[in-house]
Amino acid sequence: MSETDLVDFERQPEGVKRLIRDALALTRRKLTYIFGSSNPARGGMDCSGTIYYLLGQGGVRFNELPRQSDEMCAWVQAKSRFYRTRTATSLSHPEFANLQPGDLVFWSGTYSAGRRVLPVTHVMIYLGRSRSTGKPVVFGASDGRRYEGQKRTGVSLFDFVMPKPGAKAAIYGYGRIPGLVAASSRPSSSRGGFFNRLFGGG
Repeated sequence: MSETDLVDFERQPEGVKRLIRDALALTRRKLTYIFGSSNPARGGMDCSGTIYYLLGQGGVRFNELPRQSDEMCAWVQAKSRFYRTRTATSLSHPEFANLQPGDLVFWSGTYSAGRRVLPVTHVMIYLGRSRSTGKPVVFGASDGRRYEGQKRTGVSLFDFVMPKPGAKAAIYGYGRIPGLVAASSRPSSSRGGFFNRLFGGG
C-alpha cells in the first residue's frame, strides 16, 4: 500500500502524513515478529517495539518514550487526548467517533502479561480507510493478525476489526500521539523524520 491508497490522506495534517509514510516504509522491509525486539537489525520487532522504533526514529527522545504498550497508553493519557472504548461492540459505535488517522490504538487481553501500569497488552497505529475496500487499516507488528483476510506475521498492515464476542482481547482505547498534530503546522526541515521536523529534536 502507498499513502495514496488511503482515503483522505491528503487532508491530514503534515505530521500525520509523515508518520503514515514512515510506517508504510517499514512494511516494505519484510520484518518478522520477534517478541522483545525494537531493533529492525534483528530481522523483526514486536508490537510496542515497532511503535517505539518508529517514533524514536522520527525524533521522540527515547528517555521520554515508553517501551511497553501499557506505558505508552499511560503516556498518551498524561500528555495528549485519550478515548476509552468501554462499551463499543463495533467500530461504528459512538466511542470511536473521534478516531483519526495517526492515532495509537490499544488492546487489552491479547496475552497474559502479568502486572502492568494499565491492562494494555497491544498497540498499533490507525492509518485510515483503504480507498479500494473502504475498510479501516492499522499498522504495527503481529504474530497472526490478518490483512484483507490473509494471515500475516511481522511488521505490516492489518485489518482493523473488533475482537470476536466473548474473546479475552478487547480494544481498550485510542488517542493522539503527544504533540503530533498540535505541532504539525510548524515549518518543516529537510532533515530527519516527522518528529524531527515537528520538534526540531533528534
